[in-house]
Amino acid sequence: MAALLIGYARVSTDEQDLTAQRNALQTLGVGVSRIYVDHGLTGTNRDRPGLREAMAACRDGDTMVVTKLDRLARSLPDARAILEELTTRQVKLSLGGSVHDPNDPVGRLLFNVLAMVAEFESDLIRLRTREGMQVAKAKGRLRGKQPKLNARQEAHLVALLCGPAPEGHARWTVRLLADRFVQLEGSVEVSRETVRRVLKKKRA
Repeated sequence: MAALLIGYARVSTDEQDLTAQRNALQTLGVGVSRIYVDHGLTGTNRDRPGLREAMAACRDGDTMVVTKLDRLARSLPDARAILEELTTRQVKLSLGGSVHDPNDPVGRLLFNVLAMVAEFESDLIRLRTREGMQVAKAKGRLRGKQPKLNARQEAHLVALLCGPAPEGHARWTVRLLADRFVQLEGSVEVSRETVRRVLKKKRA
């Protein structure tokens, strides 16, 4: 079987757009159907559905492609652990088109530097967020995170789940629900994590 390019993209919030990363991955040769994404999940969270699917899709000889290392991980331990797992499985890692060579000392140094920078940036973001929340709280402006979907949209999502699955599928999956909901709602983009939160709330 020919080696494949498996793409992975991630944004930290539901408001951010994955289009630029998707386009960049396609430019690097990754097929649309082989791009796995996480929408609204931080790189410091290793437990990401899209990342799990991307890792599971990789086979011996394949290459996992990300636009930048910080899309894959935001901490040095996680970056190293992911790289070690890929290397053990004979899967290559491409960072923006440059394939990392784990046997090259300079390559290892560069990888660690990039991972440390990603971790540092993540720490800065958390620090600035805490400072911003403290200022907003002091001014009485902190209202908490607003829900991604309104009550009507949540009801629509649940109604989809209760209806028949799409043709060719035995049942609804979170990914199918998210994709179909986006198609029906038009301008509303919803991540699989948002779907999971809504369904969990409705079942509670």
